[in-house]
Amino acid sequence: MYKYPNKIPFLNLLFRSSSITRNPIPFHKEGFDKHGDSFAIKAPFAKPVMLTRDAEITKHILRKNHRNYNKSKIQTKYLSKYVGKGLLTASGDYWLKQRRLIQPAFHKEKLQKLVAIMEGEIEKQLKTIQENKTVALYPIMNQLAFHVVAKSLFNYSSDDNTMHRLQEIIEKLQDFIIREIRQPHKKWWYKVSGLVGKHMKLVQESRNIINKVIDERRVSNQEHDDLLDMLLKAKYEDDGTSMTNEQLIDEILIFFVAGHETTANALTFTFHLLASNEETLQKAVAEVDTVDNSLPHMEKLAKLNYVKNCVEESMRLYPPAWITDRVAIEDDSFTEFNIEKGTMIGISFYELHRNKKYWDNPDAFIPERFSDENRKKTAGYYFPFGAGPRMCIGNGFALYEMMLTVYAVLKKYHIETDQTEIEIAPLITLKPIDLRLKFTKRTS
Repeated sequence: MYKYPNKIPFLNLLFRSSSITRNPIPFHKEGFDKHGDSFAIKAPFAKPVMLTRDAEITKHILRKNHRNYNKSKIQTKYLSKYVGKGLLTASGDYWLKQRRLIQPAFHKEKLQKLVAIMEGEIEKQLKTIQENKTVALYPIMNQLAFHVVAKSLFNYSSDDNTMHRLQEIIEKLQDFIIREIRQPHKKWWYKVSGLVGKHMKLVQESRNIINKVIDERRVSNQEHDDLLDMLLKAKYEDDGTSMTNEQLIDEILIFFVAGHETTANALTFTFHLLASNEETLQKAVAEVDTVDNSLPHMEKLAKLNYVKNCVEESMRLYPPAWITDRVAIEDDSFTEFNIEKGTMIGISFYELHRNKKYWDNPDAFIPERFSDENRKKTAGYYFPFGAGPRMCIGNGFALYEMMLTVYAVLKKYHIETDQTEIEIAPLITLKPIDLRLKFTKRTS
């Protein structure tokens, strides 16, 4: 006997479909407030879709019984069409094989080599900031994050025009992927109007750009200490072979797509929250000022505890990967529910991170939640990079990048904003809308 959470009538969803397409979070919040930490939606002739903000269910699906769950077609089929069959979009045995191969490139010792590359690129990007005027924040952080990923992947003096073109293509693909996923009823139109074909040509162009870089690297005998070097040297356990160019391109495209926009979003939210909370900002600046800029990179990061707490609290309030989904391979039971195989479950990290059951004063920006003495209390309810075996492989990379960026900005600038409200666009990632900041060169 199957038992699902309380069901929201499908007509409710239908009548509000356009507003839900634009921003589903108010609809989710309404459902959770009315029905508790899980609810379901039942369309005619289809299995219920379940949504949850329950930490125990989340841990069951992503950790304890993860083998019974696959990513949905949204990720494995629609995304992979444009970004290839990389870690984000692959599943099953192939995913496991790739994860085992790539994981060592993101171990702490390997990341140490990338931190110097990161820091140099961050300093370079900060020189482009317009000072003493209020400017749009996201484009600055997006540019910075893209160049940090590009430089960490391909640490050589590549043609700037080529990298700029790759950035342009990836942003166009991201925009179109969102449109196709959020408006499935228009799929036929996207196809007959030639939009799908146009974007598939962009996919091929991006793959050609990356392929050229890989070919050049294969015949080069120089060491670059970047991610591409590490990926080229990685060998499969079973037969000692390396990845083909096609496999490398798939993984590199995923790093670009998943690695730069999520970080740009998180940095934008972090700087806005710091600028809006004077006391917190002063504590972060005080810590930054005690850290000697000439220290080795990893020693510097180890001293930025409060900066790290600020980044973590920002990702609690505004997790870039704000929702994920899984589909049950077989029937399953958890908490008081029994679900049928084929059921899709959406896990809202955004709502889980603001659930009053787990967090005191959940809507407030309080970095101290993540101090050493408080961290244990929150660990079981905090999923900014997902959880379980499919947890984001680049979480350490992203955290180092964000901490170094906050450090570099606060060392150089006083930041301020007169905006009190944060508007969001929950697309594939959680994007900020038109947040603006003023950067003033510090005199002391």
